[in-house]
Amino acid sequence: QVQLVESGGGLVQSGGSLRLSCAASFTGSGSSIYRMAWYRQAPGKQRELVAHIISGSEPKYADSVKGRFTISRDNAKNTVTLQMNNLKPEDTAVYYCNARTSGYVYWGQGTQVTVSS
Repeated sequence: QVQLVESGGGLVQSGGSLRLSCAASFTGSGSSIYRMAWYRQAPGKQRELVAHIISGSEPKYADSVKGRFTISRDNAKNTVTLQMNNLKPEDTAVYYCNARTSGYVYWGQGTQVTVSS
């Protein structure tokens, strides 16, 4: 079992920055996490992938956030962060941390990001 806890959301003005963090903790035995990602869901919209990172591979980003967001992972600490710069009102959403092992997918509880114009 993997538990994910996000932090760092909040209210920011357009053009500002926020940094989201997600810490993974393990209970019992099981596979290690090979992929971590951030998704977001705006009101009335489907959840969408923002960025993901697999150990040993280059991070991948949604076109809407390329050049503005950076995902990074610390394998030793089992954390993943999302640095969000030049935020826009359309980035407003609940952001979810996601972790994938060989057999399961885990989600955090979500953290609200609100960007005012």
